[in-house]
Amino acid sequence: MIKNILIDLDGTLTDPKVGITTSARYGLEKVGHLIAEDENIDWIIGPPLKASLAKILKVDVNDDLAEQALLGYRERFAVKGLFENLLFEDVAETLATLKSKGYRLFLATAKPEVYAQKILEHFNLTPYFDYAYGSELNGDRTNKAELIAYILEREKIKPETCLMVGDREHDIIGARKNGIETIAVEYGYGSDAELAAAAPKARIQAFHQILNYVD
Repeated sequence: MIKNILIDLDGTLTDPKVGITTSARYGLEKVGHLIAEDENIDWIIGPPLKASLAKILKVDVNDDLAEQALLGYRERFAVKGLFENLLFEDVAETLATLKSKGYRLFLATAKPEVYAQKILEHFNLTPYFDYAYGSELNGDRTNKAELIAYILEREKIKPETCLMVGDREHDIIGARKNGIETIAVEYGYGSDAELAAAAPKARIQAFHQILNYVD
């Protein structure tokens, strides 16, 4: 029986496109890598950001250039990019309904926890969550499977009592590695092919449709 719902942030609860992509361009420019305005980098939304920046820079993820680009990103994101963000339709109402039905809700994002908590506060979503889990600024728990394992351990909850909701393959694969069923939202940043390959239990077109899959 599902009692606990783990929910991704970027592309699931909010649309962070402007804040993330603008801050990424800023960070990359600081290390001398300018990106053309018409180049689409929306694919960086969701996965661990440092790895995405390293891919753009064509360097190893542990290369200092990737670290410097990440620091440049955070310089802008922590002040401005956090709030260049939009809440998807029916999110607050759906979270309130789930909470009223007795489900425990946990945020599970690869975004640094310190930023994720500020975003929930900004959109007045904090009261709906038992806790907002994210990664550390040093890169710990940016891997979704590791993050979910950490949540299960910290909260002393069993995988079979959980459901994971997210928009990218990382959410689905990370949950599956921990024995957790998944629902993928189709309005986020995972392509149709990506979600088809990841094969979640269900796919939904709007956040409120989660309610169709819980008691």
